[in-house]
Amino acid sequence: MSWKILIIAGLFEIAWAIGLEYSDGFSKFWPSVGTVIALVISMVLLAEALKTLPVGTAYAVWTGIGAVGTATLGIVLFEESAELVRVAFIGLIVVGIVGLHLSSGGH
Repeated sequence: MSWKILIIAGLFEIAWAIGLEYSDGFSKFWPSVGTVIALVISMVLLAEALKTLPVGTAYAVWTGIGAVGTATLGIVLFEESAELVRVAFIGLIVVGIVGLHLSSGGH
């Protein structure tokens, strides 16, 4: 169950990271509210996952999910570079996340 919670926490990390862009430096009220709510939910879920998962593994996976999702949405939503090299390095982060999951006995 902790891995599922951690994945959801990572999805909320993506939400708050993207929300930062939409909040325009916290100058837009509703995007700022959504960003802060997503940040709090992400942290609470990460803290819950840390009750049973090693901190190093959980934190690396959480940030990895956030990095991959945010970079991907940056390409899709904000027309950031989708060069093959960039996408390949994003893929390496995914490999790292999967490797950490498998090597820690996660299921």
